[in-house]
Amino acid sequence: MTTPSRLPDRSARRWPLSRIIGAAVLVISVFSVVAMAAGGLALGRLDQQRGRVENIIDPAALDAQALDSALLNQETGLRGYALSGQQDFLAPYTDGLAAEQSTITTLRTLATALPAPSAANLETVIQQAHTWRIRYAEPLIKQVAASGKPVVSPDILAGKAYFDALRARLAAFQADVSAARAQTLHELNDASDTLQVVLIVIAVVLAAIVVLLAVALRRSAIRPLYRLAGSARRVADGDFGHEVVASGPREVDQLAADVNRMRGRILAELTALHEANEALTAHATDLQRSNAELEQFAYVASHDLQEPLRKVTSFCQLLQRRYAGQLDERADQYIEFAVDGAKRMQVLINDLLAFSRVGRSAAGETGPVSCAAALAAAQANLENQLTQSGATVTAGPLPVVSAQLPLMTAVFQNLLGNAIKFRGEAPPRVSVTAAQDGTSWLFAVSDNGIGISAEYAERIFVIFQRLHDRATYPGTGIGLAMCRKIIEYFGGRIWLDTDTDTDTDTAAEGAGAVFRFTLPVLPEYPSLRSQPELPQVQESHG
Repeated sequence: MTTPSRLPDRSARRWPLSRIIGAAVLVISVFSVVAMAAGGLALGRLDQQRGRVENIIDPAALDAQALDSALLNQETGLRGYALSGQQDFLAPYTDGLAAEQSTITTLRTLATALPAPSAANLETVIQQAHTWRIRYAEPLIKQVAASGKPVVSPDILAGKAYFDALRARLAAFQADVSAARAQTLHELNDASDTLQVVLIVIAVVLAAIVVLLAVALRRSAIRPLYRLAGSARRVADGDFGHEVVASGPREVDQLAADVNRMRGRILAELTALHEANEALTAHATDLQRSNAELEQFAYVASHDLQEPLRKVTSFCQLLQRRYAGQLDERADQYIEFAVDGAKRMQVLINDLLAFSRVGRSAAGETGPVSCAAALAAAQANLENQLTQSGATVTAGPLPVVSAQLPLMTAVFQNLLGNAIKFRGEAPPRVSVTAAQDGTSWLFAVSDNGIGISAEYAERIFVIFQRLHDRATYPGTGIGLAMCRKIIEYFGGRIWLDTDTDTDTDTAAEGAGAVFRFTLPVLPEYPSLRSQPELPQVQESHG
């Protein structure tokens, strides 16, 4: 198994996940800046060429056309005025002159942004127009105005030559504007194509970067996490010997190291648990063997020892009856001791056999048992003792519990028998009550007898433990031990209540004793019952 100290040294050389993600974000950010710069440049060039066409070339072409129209209006008006001599025909000339001045002002501003020959050609057009007006138009207007009649001057051919030269200069300027517009449109198309290429390249490169980053993140972060998760699931499924190895970001390596430490801890705990289980199994085997030996002893006691013990008892009783009074007093005493010992041995063997059979009887299946019925059976079994002692037994409503009727009868019979046996000067008075305490029934059996000191509260439940001599209070000391074994077998507990404040009125009349025990509540029998059916009388134990 890899030692935990090696993993942090190895993981320290790896990039943490935050740095990997930061590097990916940095790459995308740098590309975004470059893409925005390239796209901005291409878009700026496109906007520049579009603005040149819309704001310079097209207005210059329109103004050149307007200038041509203004010059034509001047020439037409001048010719009509010369042929008619009427002042109204001179209006197109006047309007054309005003339009020319306005158009020339605009064209001079636009011509500075046109190619170099365009501005020079515009100035040539302006100069040529000025020459036509000075040398032909204005003298003709003065001549017609002076005579008031139409004038047919031989200078008309010269004026036509001047105007043709002017139109030629204007045509050259318009050609410059058209050429500039064609060139600008070509550059505009190139800028548009460049922008499209830049956008396509950005899209392709962005897709490539995303794919590369996705592959890199998958290989450097996601795939190690998948491998780590698979190893963790394998360990979780029970393969604690599988070493968790991860090759990825620092956090994944550290997590793998933590999982390995946890796996090692669990493996150590499991090893200790397996060793404990093996020891427990060995102890269980020994316990089974001991139980088997105990069962064998119970069998021997119930069969093999009973017969010779009955013979000893019978012959001792025969000796007692036949030779009573024929021997000396000491011999009669010895025979009495032998008979009494044999009888007590027989009772002890029977009680021990009954104690060992608790929970092992043929009718070992538990079921609903009326505690009132069990108490009635115990009273029936102790009828002679109750009558002779003048004892009275009072009982409140008692529940139905999951138990065995013979064993519950034995519990009540032993508790009632103790109340009769350890009575005081007054006739025994026994009270049996029950009340629900959460998920359990709490029983109380109280009497007005001699009572039991609190220091013996646990000792009285130990098998064969007695607090009094056999001459005063006969018995084997097994009754309360059997009660505890039966109650615990049915899922409850029994104890001597040493708190006199909780004693019943019956117990308060004498020193008394109060025994309490619990049994689980049956969901199908949640209430107390007071009218039981009397069962058959059961055999007394203890």
